[in-house]
Amino acid sequence: MVFVLVALVVLALLASVHRYVWRRFVGDTTAPGSTLRKVGTVAAFVLPLLSLGAMTSGRIGAPFWLQQVLAWPGFLWLACLLYLTLALLVGEVVRPLLGRVLARRDAAAARTEAGTGTSVPAAEGAVATTASGTRPRTEELVPAGPPLPATPADRTPATAPPAGTEAEPEAVRDAEAAARAETEAKAAAAAPGIPHPSRRLFVSRVVGGAAAAAGLATVGYGTHNVLSGPSVKRVTVPLAKLPRAAHGFRIAVVSDIHIGPILGRAHTRRIVDTINSTSPDLVAVVGDLVDGSVADLGSAAEPLAGLRSRHGSFFVTGNHEYFSGAEQWVNHVRELGLIPLENARVELGGFDLAGVNDIAGETEGQGPDFGRALGDRDRSRAAVLLAHQPVVIHDAVEHGVDLQLSGHTHGGQLWPGNYLAELANPTVAGLERYGDTQLFVSRGAGAWGPPVRVGAPADITVVQLASRQA
Repeated sequence: MVFVLVALVVLALLASVHRYVWRRFVGDTTAPGSTLRKVGTVAAFVLPLLSLGAMTSGRIGAPFWLQQVLAWPGFLWLACLLYLTLALLVGEVVRPLLGRVLARRDAAAARTEAGTGTSVPAAEGAVATTASGTRPRTEELVPAGPPLPATPADRTPATAPPAGTEAEPEAVRDAEAAARAETEAKAAAAAPGIPHPSRRLFVSRVVGGAAAAAGLATVGYGTHNVLSGPSVKRVTVPLAKLPRAAHGFRIAVVSDIHIGPILGRAHTRRIVDTINSTSPDLVAVVGDLVDGSVADLGSAAEPLAGLRSRHGSFFVTGNHEYFSGAEQWVNHVRELGLIPLENARVELGGFDLAGVNDIAGETEGQGPDFGRALGDRDRSRAAVLLAHQPVVIHDAVEHGVDLQLSGHTHGGQLWPGNYLAELANPTVAGLERYGDTQLFVSRGAGAWGPPVRVGAPADITVVQLASRQA
């Protein structure tokens, strides 16, 4: 019931956001019935359907080729939707400011036009009454032509004012007043707070165009960050119990590779080459290796067989392995030469290396078992724990672990997702201390969902252990 309620809330939110994006990018900038509006409206329906297909096709067992077809446009649109919406929200602040600037400019232009005296003279065929209520002379209303014979009614009394001394000035004044009224009407239309249709359209197109450019450029930058492969980071971690002989021991930590419909064999090969270039003493693959079954992605994971280190490569499960068939993947990585640590540990020359299953395994009776992995060990030796999710740090502290290596958070992956990740994880990225235990969290080498990273670049970290005795 709770899951259904959450799903309905998410769908309602997505529908509202899509409606807002359509209105700002399509409804406010195109004419009703135009080709652009029709295209934009169709896209507003098709793109979210592609996103839903991309997110659900793997879970429902759709053919892998269909998952690949849906993944690129569907997941990329989710990233575009995020940054287009953020850009539009910034545009909501800019929109009224730009409208006021344009309104003041139009008002100033209207006043300038009025001050230059460009009004139309009254004598150009205008029919006006004077202030005394008299009409202009007849000859003012009749086009020029040959004189007509005078009739008695047309004879002007001797006491009448000379032609042009009364009617002409008042007609000019009336025409000037009409011109002033017209100018004032234009200025009123250009006044701030009274949106003019053409000005409103101009503002919508400028703000929409700027938002589209900013949002799409951000997504392009983030996509390049993922497809170019992870960078190498290095961090030194001093351990009080580490013997002098193990000083400088280097562990290449890689997490969240997320081999799937988008990131395939070439992605795996880039990661393996990057790890091997660091010449590590040990490789730790800390969960979320895949997003799919062994049948679909087994070949894409094969480059992992090329990992090289002095003491071998070790693997622990992440939550995504339990969405993809964890037991099959554990067997497959073993065939590729990696050593799975399923609630187990090994004793190396200078410290104990332990690994626990991910919390998601609890639904299958395969969750983390710290007692089994660490319960009977010699606590005078340093212990390094591989655990996918940082939230188990408190169990690690309780069992006397010196250093926990984790992933899972992706560092937030898409800003401002890091703020949300902070709500669910004790540490989002980097090295922090919890009592006598240190926790290092990798941002991960791949990406889940959109192949986009903004503000959280992919990385592989070489953790160098330091002995305080050295």
